[in-house]
Amino acid sequence: MPVLITLLIVVPLAELFVIIEVGSLIGAIPTIGLLLLFSVSGAWLVRREGRAAWWRLNEAISAGKVPARETADGALVVVAGALLLTPGFITDAFGILLLLPPVRRALRVFGLSRIVGGGWRGIVVGGASTAGAAWTGRNPKPSDDAASSPQRSYDIDGVAVDVDQTTLDR
Repeated sequence: MPVLITLLIVVPLAELFVIIEVGSLIGAIPTIGLLLLFSVSGAWLVRREGRAAWWRLNEAISAGKVPARETADGALVVVAGALLLTPGFITDAFGILLLLPPVRRALRVFGLSRIVGGGWRGIVVGGASTAGAAWTGRNPKPSDDAASSPQRSYDIDGVAVDVDQTTLDR
């Protein structure tokens, strides 16, 4: 949390400093023109990359794959759009970097390694004990001897419903 507060204070001050420095070098009107140019071109790039990410997401879903990569790309494109619409040269530079596919790929791999290395192991289909073990980072090993491991039973309430096939086809 302190990092976020620091960023919320430092980034606007750094942006103001850079804008003032660029304005003193090229003038106020050209500086404002550059900021507007970056915002408009950034919005166009975000729209283009966002459409491509949406198309890849739909393709992954149609192919029956889990769209993890596509979802991460879409989220990074949204962050890039927010950075590009924020006035300032520093946020624009980071926004443009996020629109580059190699940068997004590197951030995706880095983020995945941080999530997996940080203790979260993913979603495990199985009983509550295996899901809990996956969440805490423990890897339960099935044993060959059923008598050596106590069996756990879980009482789960549920409802079974017969669904007409024509309802599913709609």
